[in-house]
Amino acid sequence: MMCAAISPARAASMIGVPTFPGTDWVVMDVTSGRVLSEHGAHTERYPASLTKLMTLELAFEALHAGRLTLDTRIPVSRAAAGVQRMRLDLRPGQTITVRQAILGMTTLSANDAATALGEYLGHGSIERFARAMTARAHALGMLHTSFRNPSGLPDPEQVVDAYDVAILARHILLTYPQYRYMFAVPSFVFEGRVIHNLNGMLGHYPGVIGMKTGYTDAARFNVVTAAVRDGRLLVGVELHAQSWSMAYGTMGKLLDAGFASDAKPGEMLAANHDVPPAVADSAVDATDAAAPAPVQSLARRRVRVTLPAPHPSPRHPLVARADHETRGGSANWTAQVGAYDGYALARRQASLLRDARHGDARVVGLLRHHRRIWVVRLTGLTESRARATCVRRDLRGKSCFVIAPRNEVLAVR
Repeated sequence: MMCAAISPARAASMIGVPTFPGTDWVVMDVTSGRVLSEHGAHTERYPASLTKLMTLELAFEALHAGRLTLDTRIPVSRAAAGVQRMRLDLRPGQTITVRQAILGMTTLSANDAATALGEYLGHGSIERFARAMTARAHALGMLHTSFRNPSGLPDPEQVVDAYDVAILARHILLTYPQYRYMFAVPSFVFEGRVIHNLNGMLGHYPGVIGMKTGYTDAARFNVVTAAVRDGRLLVGVELHAQSWSMAYGTMGKLLDAGFASDAKPGEMLAANHDVPPAVADSAVDATDAAAPAPVQSLARRRVRVTLPAPHPSPRHPLVARADHETRGGSANWTAQVGAYDGYALARRQASLLRDARHGDARVVGLLRHHRRIWVVRLTGLTESRARATCVRRDLRGKSCFVIAPRNEVLAVR
């Protein structure tokens, strides 16, 4: 599960960290998915080399599925060898292992390694791989994200926000713990050269795992850092800082404040942590027929939407059932109330339900027929309470149905 953001003013007052102009951040508890603090979490930014986290996500998935091994050799094309620095200085026609490509990305942030790996996973096509990256992002609930290349080199249509990056980082940490060490490697040897990790958080913050840094002139200085303390795993995302010293210093303060918190502040926002099988099994192959529409430039992407007409609640609430349904009094059931075109509208509904003490209201981002929607889910209910929720007088006129345990991903209507 994932979390929505608390207000910037409240976040700044909670953690005692100055709000630097133009800097966005999110600090998230990885286990619970709770947002501990945020500022500008839904402001669209250029991702720079944070893009490589999605390239790594798709590589880790291919490794997990057996389509790759760490020793698989991938060819280096002329295009991959010719990208801008940072680079491993790969040569056209040579081959490198998947392990070398991954370590080149996590240490040096090598654009040539990322491009070669993206070309390999995209069956020779960067465009196909970029569509796969965007499709995976949307499947994970990263609804403000679009990718155009595997490296993060500048492209006006390649955008993220801090919250979306936190979703991705959390997914990687939870789904592929066996590869966490690759983010914390201080150096590795490539063709007789020692390649040092450029992440300034490594060795300077206790319990740090690393994850990624990135810089371009437009994106400015960006850091994603995971760290463990007293059994808690947090991830922080910081975008558009004004310098490396500011980025690293602020990240340390944000994580300190997160570890000092009781992990309770913030609203819950569930994202699709479990990727639907059609996407997870073969993200690259599945994207050509259902590629998302081209994304407009950053300046033009924001549009106003109107609330769709409500659908009457059925007399007998619909139930999406899991294969192994949990019966009885277990509090693992969910009532889904309403579907909205805008995040703000859904969040307002969640707040109303929370104020009315209907339960733990979470906003969930979903894709339905290639369209972004937001739904509100009341979680932690017993089956009887979930059914009773959908027939309450104050919820009449809203689409409502009951979701059985472990079936949240299937509950899209």
